[in-house]
Amino acid sequence: MAELNTLARPYAKAAFEFAQSQQNLTKWSEELRLLAAVTQDETVRQLLQQPQLTADAKAKLLIDVCGDQLDVQAQNFVRTVAENNRIDLLPTISELYEELKAEQERSIEAEVTSAFALSDEQQDKLAKALSARLGRDVRLHASEDAGLIGGVVIRAGDLVIDGSVRGKLAQLAEALKP
Repeated sequence: MAELNTLARPYAKAAFEFAQSQQNLTKWSEELRLLAAVTQDETVRQLLQQPQLTADAKAKLLIDVCGDQLDVQAQNFVRTVAENNRIDLLPTISELYEELKAEQERSIEAEVTSAFALSDEQQDKLAKALSARLGRDVRLHASEDAGLIGGVVIRAGDLVIDGSVRGKLAQLAEALKP
């Protein structure tokens, strides 16, 4: 995974810097997400792996599949990625771009998993507390997992807060080991 990030980072950074200079971060975000989704489609993936396809043919295939949803600059980006044989990195490029965009916007995505559904009020309160702790605008995504027994697990970037009963029991079991 670290190798993919290392290879994809220059492309993500170049796309981000260009989008930022054009004041078009959201449009590039949408285009990169689309390209990532298209390249992860099984049929497209099989077509792109055909050894007889040239870089130009691979780029044309992606551009044709995306249609008019890619502007000229994004099409040129696809051609550059294809010329360097990096089409398979488009999902990672998209992820890294989103990280750069979130850093620029001082925002972060937080995934909250709870044993039971959280009310809107609880989600708002949790988002405000996380915003204060992280110093960023927090976009919260909530899901449920009855296996937690009780409590919540929060993932925001590199930060993981395990306040679940299952997590506490695991800590207790580890502490009791000889």
